[in-house]
Amino acid sequence: MSGMTSYLAGQSAESSVEADYARRGYPVAARRWRGSRGELDIVLRDGKSFVFVEVKKARSFARAAERLTRAQINRIWGAAQEFVAREPKGLLTEMRFDVALVNERGEVQIMENAYAY
Repeated sequence: MSGMTSYLAGQSAESSVEADYARRGYPVAARRWRGSRGELDIVLRDGKSFVFVEVKKARSFARAAERLTRAQINRIWGAAQEFVAREPKGLLTEMRFDVALVNERGEVQIMENAYAY
């Protein structure tokens, strides 16, 4: 896949995931938020807490899941800490980390609380 094709496929996957969460009542707090410690694909509000969603797209859900590495999880965690640091409760803000898998047909599978720190 070319760079532009990959970028557009990623945007499409993120839009599908965002729509899935919107149907379930999660408002978007940020899209592709970038801090000094990394990027967050989608940040959602869940009351006073946040849901940080990493979107992975591949031919199958299994291949998409394989693309999430420990180093990436560490970067997401660091970026999430940076994101909530500006909230009134700071690092005491409740957080959940989901992984959204998108297959080649555009189907979405959400893994809530996919990992914790």
